[in-house]
Amino acid sequence: MARFIVLVIDSYGIGYMDDVREIRPRDYGANTCRHIFDAVPDLYLPCLERLGLMNALGYDYKKMKINPDAVFGKSKLQHHGGDTFLGHQEIMGTLTKKPVMKPFSFYINAAETALKKAGYSVVRKKKTAEYLWVNGCVAVGDNLETDPGQVYNVTTSFRNISFEEELKIAQIVRSITEVERVIVFGGTQATVETILAAETERDGTYIGIDAPKSQVYEAGYMVRHLGYGIDPTVQLPFILGERKIPVILIGKVADIVANDSGTSFMNLVDTQTILELTLKQIKSCSHGFICTNIQESDLAGHSQNPQRYAQILTITDSYIEKITASMEKDDILIVTADHGNDPTIGHSQHTREYVPLLIYKQGLKNIYIGTRKTMADTAATAADFFSVPHPESGTSYLSLLK
Repeated sequence: MARFIVLVIDSYGIGYMDDVREIRPRDYGANTCRHIFDAVPDLYLPCLERLGLMNALGYDYKKMKINPDAVFGKSKLQHHGGDTFLGHQEIMGTLTKKPVMKPFSFYINAAETALKKAGYSVVRKKKTAEYLWVNGCVAVGDNLETDPGQVYNVTTSFRNISFEEELKIAQIVRSITEVERVIVFGGTQATVETILAAETERDGTYIGIDAPKSQVYEAGYMVRHLGYGIDPTVQLPFILGERKIPVILIGKVADIVANDSGTSFMNLVDTQTILELTLKQIKSCSHGFICTNIQESDLAGHSQNPQRYAQILTITDSYIEKITASMEKDDILIVTADHGNDPTIGHSQHTREYVPLLIYKQGLKNIYIGTRKTMADTAATAADFFSVPHPESGTSYLSLLK
């Protein structure tokens, strides 16, 4: 009886990948970890230091030092680009496929026709590009925080429409598009006025609502991520669930990963709330898989706010101490990320970076697991830990943890 715990610090990359010059040249030079220390030189993260953050980075930096006893490695991203949704599908064992990359204008005629056919009032809002304004309160357009053309957003205020009704609109958009994700979300503090005031256009081609500016995150936030081309039956949660092994997902990972037979704590953003809940679940679950996502680090990256990012890391670091203290001798903790989001790189989108693999198990020390080809290796390792079949992708490193 033991627990396999994965803590994903969303967007906490440790340096640009070797392929960024070809795939994402704007990410050349990105290093989320290092550049936050540059911006906040007094930042000290003792638990992450002890787990081997600087080992994964490759050198001492500022107040942070390499720990010779650390158990660590790092991982490439197998998915194309650097995306939270695809990143978490990869972490759960999916061999991701490259989606269509098109601005919303490519699908706007079909989306407008489908929505009108379903009985919705649809108006086009326009600068150079166009997006859709549905029933006087729902914006459908490009996502401005990820790679251009990769994701569409459906944004609203819950003062005007329920989340369930907004979701119906998003599902229509999903049904006629082949981009990687359609995100449907809203909040209770946002209003029609704040949403429209956050209308933003880029390069005359992409237009949508700047989510942080719209105030949707401020209160009553709810979200669902509608993915493309993902088969949950090849993923770790499904495989474990089939064998009655508990699966607990907390935070953004619960919003984007299927977990029909497990427990998912969805629509959570506040870091302390998420980590308190994680501690509670660890203490109440003697056997099973627990995965938690810290989303506010990613939001700080999108806001290009390294000081706020440092605050989230400090909170997270203090809870890692509590998590390790609550673990039993056979439990394993993996601290990792899903991509980078360097708040100093000069753009507000994700950055394609290696991610750390920091491993804690009682009595385990001084082990290097290398540079993994895919983040799915953690899912394969968890599968070996629970003695279940491997997911679609990944190579286990469990044999190295001895």
